[in-house]
Amino acid sequence: MFETLTQGFRTAKQKFQGLAELNESTVDAALVDVRTSLLEADVGFEVVQDFCKRVREKALGVIVKVRASSNEKVRRVTPEDHFVKLCHDELVELMGPVDSSIRFAKKGPTGIMVVGLQGSGKTTTVGKLARLLEKRGRRPLLVAADVYRPAAIDQLRILGEQLHMPVYSEPGGSPPLICEKAQRIAAESGRDTVLFDTAGRLAIDEPLMNELKEIKRRCNPANVFFVIDAMIGQDAVATAKTFHDWLAYDGVILTKLDGDARGGAALSVKAVTGKAVKYVGMGESLDRLEEFRPDGMASRILGRGDVVGLITQFEEVVDEEKAEQDALRMLKGKFDMNDFLEQISVLKKMGPLADLVDKIPGVADANLQVDDRELVRIGSMISSMTEDERRHPERFIVTSWEEVIEGGKRKKKRSAFYDMGRLARVGRGCGRKESEVADLLNRFAMMRQVMMQLGASTGLLGKIPGFKGIAQAKKLLGGMDMDQLAAMMSTPSPERGHFQAPQRNQDRSKDKRKRKDARKARKKARRRK
Repeated sequence: MFETLTQGFRTAKQKFQGLAELNESTVDAALVDVRTSLLEADVGFEVVQDFCKRVREKALGVIVKVRASSNEKVRRVTPEDHFVKLCHDELVELMGPVDSSIRFAKKGPTGIMVVGLQGSGKTTTVGKLARLLEKRGRRPLLVAADVYRPAAIDQLRILGEQLHMPVYSEPGGSPPLICEKAQRIAAESGRDTVLFDTAGRLAIDEPLMNELKEIKRRCNPANVFFVIDAMIGQDAVATAKTFHDWLAYDGVILTKLDGDARGGAALSVKAVTGKAVKYVGMGESLDRLEEFRPDGMASRILGRGDVVGLITQFEEVVDEEKAEQDALRMLKGKFDMNDFLEQISVLKKMGPLADLVDKIPGVADANLQVDDRELVRIGSMISSMTEDERRHPERFIVTSWEEVIEGGKRKKKRSAFYDMGRLARVGRGCGRKESEVADLLNRFAMMRQVMMQLGASTGLLGKIPGFKGIAQAKKLLGGMDMDQLAAMMSTPSPERGHFQAPQRNQDRSKDKRKRKDARKARKKARRRK
């Protein structure tokens, strides 16, 4: 999400690296990159021009302030920090203010009318809104007012079954009459909220708008939300303006924002229509409807992450009390493959991995490439292990002792290597190679040791393996040879003993090759006879 915008601002920030102060030529050069990225992200031309003009004016004001006095605290901030702060404030101003409120009727059921073009995601958004309202203690009724699109009614019925909510429909009926009847039925059945899933078109036409206006006149909904597909770029903003001229809706819901690397609609729609973006759809799951936070969105565009948004997602899928207990247990080294599998499950519930990384400060600006399929691969390998192997990963390690003579003294030397039979069995069970299973065990052993040495957080962030102390871990691992790395990954636990991710037993490999060569030599000798 926002890949185009983020790359443009990242390039612009580089213009200020190594400079002692802001200057007009550097600001103009940086704004060229900003302007280009905004236009490529489908932000409206007038919106782009206005944004860059405001940032430039404020940047020039900062130049005067920096040069005014050497005693001012502002000198302690780098020119890059100044520029990023100015861009952040202007982005928040462009997309804000925050307004995720929903008006509720003082008497009778509250009507929420959802409008938009065909294919924008209205029906799915109705389901997401219903789930959101249910969490807030409401009892929604879903109304299938789209009688034109094939399977639109069936789609809403399926969503209703998933949500365990009633759906009112009349195939072939008049949408205004359907909505009007639904309000009466909601009042009689004790439903306090009615969600109208209205019809759309591939393009705006007068019959559609007249029908929507009639629904609004008859039902007088407390809220009219316009659903807009973020992936259609400039057309999205033009469509939003036309719908507002006809219906005067109360707010905007952006959908498919996770599938668009541009995201220009998020920046343009408020400036063009004057209506705030209330929610954003971040996936197909019915739980993936987030309140729109301009501050968090601006931070993500600038590559600075969004900690508040990340914590909010954690709170939705993680029991905080259990997370605290798990973290304390992990700090003591009591961390097995079942815990690893549980963390993977938590990450999956939180949505796309790239979206999570995008919200982590520092990591977000590193432009990391992540693959959600990696979680599936790891989960399949752990699931292929026996319960005993998950609880005791050291079962995969075979330890042998041999006598050696060092300095004229006889000593016992310990050798450790993977049990290839176990690796092969786990690999066959999940369709992975033995080396992939071994790599998972290596990463697991390192993760457990890092948690103990660096001290994982006892809060919710401690549930993400590897996200705490990444810089320290790299420093810790840098320059180590295999013996040191293996020693670091040896994790003592009174319940499990030692689990050490071993290096390959070189001597064992050499003996194996010698035996193989000897067999080949014997075969050749037999052929000659």
